[in-house]
Amino acid sequence: MSVTQPPTAVLLPGTGSDEIFVRSVFEVPVSALGARLLPPAPVPGPGLAEAYLTCLDAAARTAPVIAGGISFGAHLAAAWAVRNPTRCAGLLLALPAWEGEPDGAPAAVAARHSAADIRARGTAAALASAIEGTPEWLATELSRAWPRYGDGLAASLEAAAAYPAPTLAELKTLDIPAGVTCFVGDPIHPESVAQSWADALPRAVLTAVRLEVMGADVEALGRATVLALLRSLAG
Repeated sequence: MSVTQPPTAVLLPGTGSDEIFVRSVFEVPVSALGARLLPPAPVPGPGLAEAYLTCLDAAARTAPVIAGGISFGAHLAAAWAVRNPTRCAGLLLALPAWEGEPDGAPAAVAARHSAADIRARGTAAALASAIEGTPEWLATELSRAWPRYGDGLAASLEAAAAYPAPTLAELKTLDIPAGVTCFVGDPIHPESVAQSWADALPRAVLTAVRLEVMGADVEALGRATVLALLRSLAG
């Protein structure tokens, strides 16, 4: 008797974040899909993106996976799906920050600034500046995640800030169910970018979450993204 294995959802962290945050956001919502969550830990340094892409390749070796992530992680997952459409069963794309080259995208500018600050003043001082004025939940997450990167933090931020996201033309080639999510009023991950992604992806549904909700319910982002994917699957 054969036992069908549940699908795997490989969800990648955002810039300066980690698998702990991905799990806190997505583990319960992804279980509603009957999927097994696999959030890879960051491998700090200039090869950060390549290490994440290798995890996707490995997970999809035997069966198609649900690919996705948060911010930079969403960029990587979508770029991987463009190159591997038959190995991707669905997309969970939270908070895309730009399309194509990063150029002057706010998230890329912020990451480059933080990297320069880390190299100039060290992680502790740069972190204090980075979290000033941010919501408490975000400050807590960055304060936990950044030190885990050790000496590779600045290079990791630089790698993320320089990595191209898929172009809208590339996204249009992905005939794959997709859930896309944005934060309402987030200047770092503009709603307009998420809307552009959702418009370009042939089978995408867009949902939005209020940023302040995350302080009380971190899973809200994961639920909204999964809901968008379920709506896409329903047609």
